[in-house]
Amino acid sequence: MRPRRNWGARLHEYTWEGMRVLFLENEELRVGVNASRGGELFELCWKPRDVDFVWLSRRALDGSPPPAAVPDPELAFLHRYPGGWQEVFPNGGAPSTYRGVRFGQHDEVWGLEWDVEVVEDDPAAIAVALSVRAGRVPCRLRKELWLCAGRPRLELRETVENLSGEAVEAMWGHHVTFGPPFLREGCRVVLPAEGLRVLPHPEAIDPAGRRVRPVESSWPLAAAPDGSPVDLGLLPPPGTPGDIVYVRGFREGWYEVRDRAGLGLRVTWDAAVLPYLWFWQEFGAWRGHPWFGRHYNVGLEPFSSYPTNGLAEAVANGTALVLEPLGRRRLTLTAEVVHD
Repeated sequence: MRPRRNWGARLHEYTWEGMRVLFLENEELRVGVNASRGGELFELCWKPRDVDFVWLSRRALDGSPPPAAVPDPELAFLHRYPGGWQEVFPNGGAPSTYRGVRFGQHDEVWGLEWDVEVVEDDPAAIAVALSVRAGRVPCRLRKELWLCAGRPRLELRETVENLSGEAVEAMWGHHVTFGPPFLREGCRVVLPAEGLRVLPHPEAIDPAGRRVRPVESSWPLAAAPDGSPVDLGLLPPPGTPGDIVYVRGFREGWYEVRDRAGLGLRVTWDAAVLPYLWFWQEFGAWRGHPWFGRHYNVGLEPFSSYPTNGLAEAVANGTALVLEPLGRRRLTLTAEVVHD
């Protein structure tokens, strides 16, 4: 039997609405993980100020079955979207058909139950491995979540493995979202200073219009529809139309999201594996389904590929991740609290 403790690095497990929920905790951080649905993170709370950096929608930790009448089964992710931080593989973004397989939005590992294994259990460090085998491609993912005592830093060590004897194309990314009460007007998105290019999504995604013109630019500047400059690093007032842009050119993969007082989260990743950053913006201007003007949130999502139009387009434009026969790719991500 695994010993329990309430000091140092530690792990607690619960059942919530039939779902297996894990909490990794130390003196600084509490990290909530839903192993029954995608291994998603639903809490990343900095305990000294009780600040949770993970945004939750109204469906967060909802273990009830999906409604009998889903408007579009391919958009199950959207209808069940809990906020938080999801793993996306092998299809990123819109529904897509590739090699005879029809994928829904962000299919498919976000909706699967992941196996759990405790790999380190000591007051100095706690580590849990979550793993899952995809059903529509012959691949297995494994991620270890590490939390060491006394430091507000979560580390993810990941492997994706091709279990077949032929090459497999995929999109791989992390759907990391931020929202209230941490995120609000005036927060800053900070990226490496040099050489980054901004590629706006070709079409408008928000019925209210666009925040920026679909013209390539240098981070952080873009052009509004009326031609005026837009600082993408500064979050605008509620009611501003939303948008999606893609940032590329990372030599080192990192960003910070900070509030006006300088408190924030720094996310790092291997840019050689995930060379793109998807910047999804929703500021409450969207009326009607699915947001109904209720949300103010952003997603800052390291990804292997772009745009958010699905796997077939990523293969066509040459940005899909290619896993060689029986091949593996490894990735490390971190999330650490920063403050002035």
